[in-house]
Amino acid sequence: MNLVTISGPPSSGKTSVILKTIESLKKQGLKVAVAKFDCLYTDDDVLYEKAGIPVKKGLSGALCPDHYFVSNVEEITNWALKNEFDILISESAGLCNRCSPYIKGIKAVCVIDNLSGINTPRKIGPMLKTADIVVITKGDIVSQAEREVFASRVNTVNPSAIIMHINGLTGQGSFELSTLLYEEVLNIDSLKGMELRFPMPAALCSYCLGETRIGESYQMGNVRKMKVEE
Repeated sequence: MNLVTISGPPSSGKTSVILKTIESLKKQGLKVAVAKFDCLYTDDDVLYEKAGIPVKKGLSGALCPDHYFVSNVEEITNWALKNEFDILISESAGLCNRCSPYIKGIKAVCVIDNLSGINTPRKIGPMLKTADIVVITKGDIVSQAEREVFASRVNTVNPSAIIMHINGLTGQGSFELSTLLYEEVLNIDSLKGMELRFPMPAALCSYCLGETRIGESYQMGNVRKMKVEE
């Protein structure tokens, strides 16, 4: 079985890209399942079910979605292995742009849209900088010049990635992505012992543990202060 991790900012078009790509994978006779990770709410699992795609949904609630993903991805992978799927696609939203949900040796895809702003690629951390493939969506809404400039900014922060343009509405470009996701069969049998490509956002402070009061006397643990000149 192959595992593919797909992430990106909220509303960048991840689910639409995945649905169109799975259509192409199914035409190749492959069995595909999806694991959807989010924070408070998602109805994307309904879209997958309507398309006849097996899906598991997980909501992290008050926890960091990246930490929640790593805590559950092994169990999700074991579920997919037991059901003998050819590909398991893990989808998660990078809500803080510092997320790093990629695993060494596992195909990593970042989805980002042209409408997010010309400087957005520089604002996204490991989620974009360590991806194998960067998918740019919503290119039909902007001009050709804007598409090229945005793609150039993406290439600046991640020069080693394959950059693709996909239309989530028509599916244009999704077939090419499907060929890249299954160009080599990894035959994963377990994720135990595998490593992340980049350390996750680090924080263990009083606010992580439920503190709501403001003030230095209430702050403890991993706290970083700004240098403010008087």
